Amino acid sequence: MDNRIIIGITGATGIQYGLKALELLKETPLETHLVMSRSAEVVIKKEMLVNRERILSLADVVYDIDDIGAAIASGSFRTVGMLVAPCTVKTMAEIASGIAGSLLTRAADVVLKERRRLVVMVRETPLHLGHLRNMVAITEMGGIVMPPVPSFYTHPRSIDDMVTHSVGRALDLFGIITDIPRWK
Repeated sequence: MDNRIIIGITGATGIQYGLKALELLKETPLETHLVMSRSAEVVIKKEMLVNRERILSLADVVYDIDDIGAAIASGSFRTVGMLVAPCTVKTMAEIASGIAGSLLTRAADVVLKERRRLVVMVRETPLHLGHLRNMVAITEMGGIVMPPVPSFYTHPRSIDDMVTHSVGRALDLFGIITDIPRWK
């Protein structure tokens, strides 16, 4: 089935990106498969006005980060790909080097080896040369590095407007069209 997408949420600031992806995907026929890092659990408490259960309730299937035998750890489990939103530089480094130390990084590795779409919304600045090299490595493997950079031509009126537009653009990369403002 190619009507499934994996959402990875890591402990980078910007948990709102993962939450928004799940909200937008609820309006599509895609089945969402969610995996969150331990760090994400910590950041949710610091950043979000919603609780962990609200995020989990938006996903069709939720996996434990340590469940290395989960469906999303296998290439025979077909998906359209994986969005990591937000993505820490640690997770990016593990993906770039092929380290599959958790279900999240194993799922990303599977997506790349199966030549499916991987989009990582890296949340870090400034960047040093190691970060940039990891971005290049992911790109060379077929992934897409998409830091969530707000657009101002859309005249956002809130942070949610900026988050929605960034996530909508990330979903565009999977061919998932959402109702976001577009350049005219």
